[in-house]
Amino acid sequence: MTLPRRILAMHTAPVRRASSVPAGMVSFVPACSTTDAHSLELLQGFVSRASRLFVISGAGLSTESGIPDYRSEGVGLYARTDRRPMQYAEFVRSAKSRQRYWARNFLGWPQFSTHQPNSAHKALQRWEERGKLHWLVTQNVDALHSKAGQKRLTELHGCAHRVMCLGCGAISAREELQTRFVALNPDWRAQAGGVAPDGDVFIEDEQVLHFRVPSCEQCGGILKPEVTFFGDSVNKATVQFVHDRLGESDAVLVAGSSLQVYSGYRFLLAARDLKISVAIVNIGPTRADHLAELKVSGRCGEVLPVVQPL
Repeated sequence: MTLPRRILAMHTAPVRRASSVPAGMVSFVPACSTTDAHSLELLQGFVSRASRLFVISGAGLSTESGIPDYRSEGVGLYARTDRRPMQYAEFVRSAKSRQRYWARNFLGWPQFSTHQPNSAHKALQRWEERGKLHWLVTQNVDALHSKAGQKRLTELHGCAHRVMCLGCGAISAREELQTRFVALNPDWRAQAGGVAPDGDVFIEDEQVLHFRVPSCEQCGGILKPEVTFFGDSVNKATVQFVHDRLGESDAVLVAGSSLQVYSGYRFLLAARDLKISVAIVNIGPTRADHLAELKVSGRCGEVLPVVQPL
């Protein structure tokens, strides 16, 4: 189904709103003008015309909860540092790389695990309750949609709150692993630097030399966060499941994603082939701007709550 096309004439106000990041927390939200009333009206019309809305969310949704992303101009990981995320092949082949990864993750977990949903997460959960949102696919691994109460949800890249064994496939809670880390490293201390997007922090390599990493309690295998690392691929069954939910939908809304990673972008290509209308809410350009009938520039936490699931 194709909804009536609306061409967005962009109007931006000169004022800038304060970030919705809680007071005292470093803001990882890039600068953005306040979204104008005309854009909000067009987005409201888009959502109102949809009866089975498919939503794809990205890191831009969680920056307003204090979690940094990779690509945002001026504030993303790539802008703040020359460090790059762990690659799947490196994690699997190198015990030293796993030691470094888990030491950083251990230090960052107490803060990362306590981040809370913001107004955008809560708005999407209300849309689900009202029957507007058919399915939500998130590229985030922070569990904030689940914390907000979202049920019709696929975590496309997994969830950092879960741990899997690469040997036997056993899944366990990340919080349980934190307890094991503490028991194995009672006297280990390190000075943490900047915060990274997926729950870890920056520390110098020499600080991790004596950090001990536990193995799977069931088989002694390698433990890894149940997330899709860079260089890995999303489970084929998960991809097919999402394609099936997309095929049941009549409109697509992208919220807070540049769609630079193909694992999410593929669903915009599929929506084009299915002739499903697309709208995008994001700060800055996205890979799918040419596929959207409506593009609204703004913070998800300011835009989505004012759109009613009529």
